[in-house]
Amino acid sequence: MRPSRSPTRRQLAVLDELEELFLAEGFVSFTLDDLAARLRCSKTTLYALAPSKEQLAVKVVARFFKGAAERIEQRIAGITDARETVRTYLAGVAAELDRASPVFMADVASFEPARAVYELNSEAAASRIRRFIADGVRQGVFREVHAGLIAELAAVLIESIQTGAVRTRTGVSDAEAFTALGELLLDGVTQ
Repeated sequence: MRPSRSPTRRQLAVLDELEELFLAEGFVSFTLDDLAARLRCSKTTLYALAPSKEQLAVKVVARFFKGAAERIEQRIAGITDARETVRTYLAGVAAELDRASPVFMADVASFEPARAVYELNSEAAASRIRRFIADGVRQGVFREVHAGLIAELAAVLIESIQTGAVRTRTGVSDAEAFTALGELLLDGVTQ
């Protein structure tokens, strides 16, 4: 294996542009030629980022979710009240997903490697919520609940949001669903 190099400034700029384009318009319908034309770059520039359009899509989707997770963690840094942590965390998830168009979310759901990235992030969110609830019970902010069970129920809801089931059944966006999940959780565990 050859060592991976850090992306150049130009490559980072192209990744930024790809992320914004994909969030707005999805990625399945684009060809590499389309992307090169839209970004005013060569296909060689795109191939330097990933060896295929599919791998490029996965890279950009993973980059979006990684950046979203980092921004959400920054939002909750320093918050000590578990109730406010849950509220801020889920509001952050909602805000990040609100940047994603319905076509982007549909493309993620229909393309297994991208869906796997979303699933991994959803699992991480459920794990974080489990810790927040357990912390809140210990702090006395939340009533005595089975934190693991509540978090598991939240994980089921997160999975339903992630798979598009909630969107299909209710017509609400993933962002709206995460906002509602936050309200449901906080109303359910607050003393």
